[in-house]
Amino acid sequence: QVRLVESGGGLVQAGGSLRLACAASGRTFSNNAMGWFRQAPGKEREFVAAITWRAGSTYYADSVKGRFTISKDNAKNTVYLQMNSLKPEDTANYFCAARYGSGLLYSPTNYADWGQGTQVTVSS
Repeated sequence: QVRLVESGGGLVQAGGSLRLACAASGRTFSNNAMGWFRQAPGKEREFVAAITWRAGSTYYADSVKGRFTISKDNAKNTVYLQMNSLKPEDTANYFCAARYGSGLLYSPTNYADWGQGTQVTVSS
């Protein structure tokens, strides 16, 4: 099991930027990819971005492509989500998660461990 702790959320005006971090501890060698998901009130949890630990391959939801960048620091066991040109519709609780198997990266059901989330609020 991996313990995940997110940080970096907050309140920002539309067009602004935030950088989220997800620090992993525990059995970090056993998962093969990390993902960021978000959930707004009354909505389902949705995929935002993912990165594989070994190759560093990245994947993005269409809604954030070109604005968000996922990256990793293997030495620190930390994954980042740089969010630029934020929009009010990006407002949500953002979670990081660890995947162990080979399931689809954009499906939350394929992630076994989750952080507690960090709130991002974008004002118009």
